[in-house]
Amino acid sequence: MKEIVAQTVAGLGYDLVATEWSAGGLLRVTIDRPWQPDAPVPGDEGLVTVDDCERVTRQLQFALDVDSIEYRRLEVSSPGIDRPLRHARDFERFVGSVVDITLKAPLGAAAQGQVAANRKKFRGTLERVDAPSGVASAAADPQAAGWQIVWRDEPALKPGQKPGRKRPPAPLQALAFTLDEVREARLAPIVNFKGRGSSAAEQAGRTPESNGID
Repeated sequence: MKEIVAQTVAGLGYDLVATEWSAGGLLRVTIDRPWQPDAPVPGDEGLVTVDDCERVTRQLQFALDVDSIEYRRLEVSSPGIDRPLRHARDFERFVGSVVDITLKAPLGAAAQGQVAANRKKFRGTLERVDAPSGVASAAADPQAAGWQIVWRDEPALKPGQKPGRKRPPAPLQALAFTLDEVREARLAPIVNFKGRGSSAAEQAGRTPESNGID
């Protein structure tokens, strides 16, 4: 079934983000516009519209009926602001975005500085660490890239308290990781009035997204 969904979505020119069976025979399919690596602004591919979802729905209904795949209801939607990152190309696509990362295991002995050794969840800016010389470039092969997340652990403000202008910012912290160490990764659910393509710095300036999540 997943192969049919993937082939149908790709054949219409969209990226398949997720396929999920829910209780009661509900089939949820999440699609996105295909990534354009050469776009001048990251995420400038445009948003999925209702017309896009209707087009994919009609074609999927036909394909599933042809292969006699039973389902009670089909739901096709866009990824939303908390889009999951599941493949190497997803990480490559959203470099510079604010993301939520959950590791499979806590940092343990790898923890340094102010990072708790039992911490698994982080929110910060996704950055790529290029592979050493002699290894295939990350641009050609995202699997060859290393990754890190960068954040500041700003102290939480008390109710009604305003951030002081004279208070120095918390130091930047960075965590390097491999995709095999990640249990779940998503774009941080930030309400972005400038569109998906605005910079991580602009996003972090409106809300405390640069803070880690304990």
